Amino acid sequence: MDTKERRVGTCSRGIRCPIIREGDDIAKIVADSVLEAAECEGFALRDRDVIAVTESVVARAQGNYATVDDVAADVKAKLGGETIGVIFPILSRNRFAICLRGIAKGAKKIVLMLSYPSDEVGNELVSLDKIDAAGVNPYSDVLTEAKYRELFGVNRHEFTGVDYVQYYGDLIREMGAEAEIIFANHAKTILDYTDCVLTCDIHTRARTKRILKAAGAKAVCGLDDIMNAPVNGSGCNEKYGLLGSNKSTEEKIKLFPRDCKPVVEDVQKRILDATGKHVEVMVYGDGAFKDPQGKIWELADPVVSPAYTDGLVGTPNELKLKYLADNDYKDLSGEALKQAISASIRAKEGDLKGNMASQGTTPRQLTDLIGSLCDLTSGSGDKGTPVVLVQGYFDNYTN
Repeated sequence: MDTKERRVGTCSRGIRCPIIREGDDIAKIVADSVLEAAECEGFALRDRDVIAVTESVVARAQGNYATVDDVAADVKAKLGGETIGVIFPILSRNRFAICLRGIAKGAKKIVLMLSYPSDEVGNELVSLDKIDAAGVNPYSDVLTEAKYRELFGVNRHEFTGVDYVQYYGDLIREMGAEAEIIFANHAKTILDYTDCVLTCDIHTRARTKRILKAAGAKAVCGLDDIMNAPVNGSGCNEKYGLLGSNKSTEEKIKLFPRDCKPVVEDVQKRILDATGKHVEVMVYGDGAFKDPQGKIWELADPVVSPAYTDGLVGTPNELKLKYLADNDYKDLSGEALKQAISASIRAKEGDLKGNMASQGTTPRQLTDLIGSLCDLTSGSGDKGTPVVLVQGYFDNYTN
């Protein structure tokens, strides 16, 4: 009998795929690409492996696109087409600028209200040090564009080199709308300028809408309410609208994929039929992690994973090995320590919440953790691996 131990735990592999085009059978391409990689690289698939597919190729295969004109028509229909307050957008050429083109095209005037000193996901407009030096209180002070320039001058994004105040203002005007830019952190401030509001925050949108409606706004939409149904035959996303969208071309937006559950279940079935192994499958977008240098929280999508198979529901249920080694079994070493810890893992309860031996483990959703691993593995550039295979994620010390 082979008693050799496995010496590798979790392994994440980027899987190369063909370039995905609209109308492609995404589930077949994903399953075939994983099976071909396994054969080529000489590894076997196992039960509870995770196959993750980036949202962008799913949306591309679905043809889930909208144009700037589609966005303009939807904005005008829902917010009146006159003066619209556009509040709390993130600072992004890829994510928001293309949306702003459509929004501005659907209005006569945009009052753009930027949160400061940074946007929702940490992109900095001005440093906290400069805020302190100027004696400004970002919790209460409302700044005009002229006051912002007087106090802080030109501030370019650390990574992109873009002055987003100038960039967004110019973009609005280029689309034929008047632009007024203010800086404030309370949603109700915008009602001093207009009662038709498009709130563009991602993770705080429900609260912002509630505050605006309670304060008497005439019309309130979030980005999730724009393009949540087809416009002139366009794509859409019923749940998230423009949230999770990306620039495709100067006139076209790729929306977050829709109806992804059948896709992940199809991939799962194809792998089961081909190998007899029951894998889990998920669609992932942005990972949920924060950059310590730029202070940017990566998650500009509404969720890390819009769809996943049922085996990925929940959170990890793990014991902290170093806690057991330093406390329960501090007098043991070598094989005795290994056997004692292995016995504890095998005997662990179904839910370790409140157990000191689980303190310091990561209390996050499995899909958020695995999606973050996959986002880092696939990258956002030219790696050409929109599918990631994660093996051994559900292993522990006893496997």
